[in-house]
Amino acid sequence: MEPTLRTAVADGVATITLCRAEEYNTITPELRDELAAAIDAADGDPAVRVILLRAEGPAFCAGYQIDRLIDEQRAETTAPDRVWDSATDYRWMGRFVQTYLKLWYAAKPTIAAVQGWCIGGGTDLVLCADLVIAGHGASFGYPPARVWGTPTTAMWVYRMGLERAKRYLLTGDQITAPEAERIGLILETVPDEELDRHTADLARRMARLPANQLQLHKLLCNQTVENMGMAASRTLGILLDGVARHTQEGLDFEARATAIGLRAAVRERDDPFHDYGSR
Repeated sequence: MEPTLRTAVADGVATITLCRAEEYNTITPELRDELAAAIDAADGDPAVRVILLRAEGPAFCAGYQIDRLIDEQRAETTAPDRVWDSATDYRWMGRFVQTYLKLWYAAKPTIAAVQGWCIGGGTDLVLCADLVIAGHGASFGYPPARVWGTPTTAMWVYRMGLERAKRYLLTGDQITAPEAERIGLILETVPDEELDRHTADLARRMARLPANQLQLHKLLCNQTVENMGMAASRTLGILLDGVARHTQEGLDFEARATAIGLRAAVRERDDPFHDYGSR
């Protein structure tokens, strides 16, 4: 099987590049496990002071590879002749969340450079980075808010405040990169053609500081969010995501995807809102 990412270290920066471009870097168990290993390796490398996450292709991450997610969910969380097991589902989905949180809990600062789509599970991943910078043409959002999911890492309120988080999670609406910057979901936007250079320059600039200074300041900032109850919110996010996938509407969506194909089912969900792929 082809690797899902590649890594490089230079000038104190470990660059992790998602390389499933033809699949829009959708999340699979293989990507989850390789990303976890790559972040751990960078965090443990004394030559690295900053970790930069980027992606190849037209999309940073278009969420989960849902057809595989459905198959794995069925295999892992529902035994023959038994109903859905919420505790097993929590452990299963928690394995993905534990990988995303490595960006948050890594001792070293993490930066994400986003182009194109960053939606669904892609936001669960990217919002765990310390800094998120996007090209002007990027788009964010959580379309599974409409059916079949809740944000598992629960970072939305902490990123942009209570009412703005509600505004976008109660509609699932698409968020353009300039709007994401304006409302505080991400740090900043730059012209698409400057994204790689800009984020690499920032990572190298940060890497000029002593490693211990970087780690102390990250810990100081992150602890404020921890004190606000982030761990409890995350636990609830993972549990409620499982619930959302097993409501009647969630099961109907899953059955519809099986019957007419995933793309068609997603279009049926999103067409009334005139965004994402529908637009």
